[in-house]
Amino acid sequence: MSVIDNAQLEKALEELGLTTRDNYALPSSNSSFVDGGHFRIEIAGVERLSALETMLDEAEKLNVPIHRIIATVGGATFLTQKELREFSALAREKKIEVIMTLGPRRGWDTGRQIATSEGIVSGMRLRGVDSVRHWLKDCDRCLEAGFRGFLVPDEGLLSLVSDLREKSVIPAETIFKLSVFAGHANPAGAKLAQKLGANSFNPLADLTLPMLSSIRSAIDIPMDIYLCLVNAMGGFVRFYEAAEIARLCAPCYFKIEPGPSEEQIYAPWNTREYHDAQIKERVRNAAVVMELIEREGAPVKCSPVGGGDLVIPR
Repeated sequence: MSVIDNAQLEKALEELGLTTRDNYALPSSNSSFVDGGHFRIEIAGVERLSALETMLDEAEKLNVPIHRIIATVGGATFLTQKELREFSALAREKKIEVIMTLGPRRGWDTGRQIATSEGIVSGMRLRGVDSVRHWLKDCDRCLEAGFRGFLVPDEGLLSLVSDLREKSVIPAETIFKLSVFAGHANPAGAKLAQKLGANSFNPLADLTLPMLSSIRSAIDIPMDIYLCLVNAMGGFVRFYEAAEIARLCAPCYFKIEPGPSEEQIYAPWNTREYHDAQIKERVRNAAVVMELIEREGAPVKCSPVGGGDLVIPR
């Protein structure tokens, strides 16, 4: 005989703010950004100042609104303090929110378990207190350069930096985005991310619309949703679902990150020309998304650029 009573289980889930099933009814989200927008555009992998300049030029040429970028995915450690300051200044001038990716992280240190075929399930966790201190040192360099947004790869680190923000060790206006590498894919994980202090949440890229909708019903923070991503992580392209995703998941950021693999794209020795070509393709992908949403005539709208709630570099 079953120990768990289904009626009690469903009541408990509802009391905890969770859906009892994935949302197959696909209800429209009742939320939006403060400016009324349902979605915003996020370009990942802006690795250096020249790539940011290329992105801005291409976005102007194609009339693409860009609200947020994920920067230095290869690691902010590879940029000098002067380069960080110049990057920060240009982003501030253009009123673009920047989420910095810090180093070191798994794969940089002596631990190679994550690089094995079975060890990859251990996740992108920082190994040991020294690694956490090194991450915080890199965070400090970026804070000094004016950045106020950071990508966080695991829940333990998220809990720590949220506490440090609460204690004003880290500036109060700093925001944290929980990375896709934390591996969450359901409403319970999303609620945990919000509870631990995440300002936005990046679920796994291969979730169905009912799954995404069930996550939206459980949290208030923006969702960061891949419309395309590198081939090594599945190579999904969801351009034609963009309007529906915005309707279900608002407020959300559309993540644009095509390419062969993160390891290849974000190698620090890639040339300026390589980065420029990657960024142009991402902006062009975003232009296609905007065009398809317009053709769909969906009741969703994009936020204006430079919104007052964006945490741009200081």
